[in-house]
Amino acid sequence: MSPTMAVGGIVFDEDGRVLIVQRGKPPGEGLWTVPGGRLEPGETIEQGVAREVREETGLVVEVGPHAETLERVGEGYHYVIHDHVARVLGGTLRAGDDARAVRWVTAAELATLPTTEGLQPVVERARATYGAWCACM
Repeated sequence: MSPTMAVGGIVFDEDGRVLIVQRGKPPGEGLWTVPGGRLEPGETIEQGVAREVREETGLVVEVGPHAETLERVGEGYHYVIHDHVARVLGGTLRAGDDARAVRWVTAAELATLPTTEGLQPVVERARATYGAWCACM
């Protein structure tokens, strides 16, 4: 099986909370994670991040720098995921597409939720990337 290119948006608000969605489909159905999914043909990574965040959360974002690349391999899937930090420009928060729920959480709240493997350290590393990006703007 060939790897599938995927993207994720690690979106922070002005209070330092991170935007997460509860997955509505496998793999990871029921788990909380950042919005994301498969990159579509002809789409840049940045376009894919913006689209996935909009489809899953209803929010329009400005996509910032690359935060991390992850690889997830399991029975029947192999994803290479390019995560970017992002900030909200507009839209209305709502669960959409294949998300069961969407919410903003603090780092402490994230630690209490059932999440995709390794989510919390990825979010914390991305927080530094986001801070450096916002400081430059």
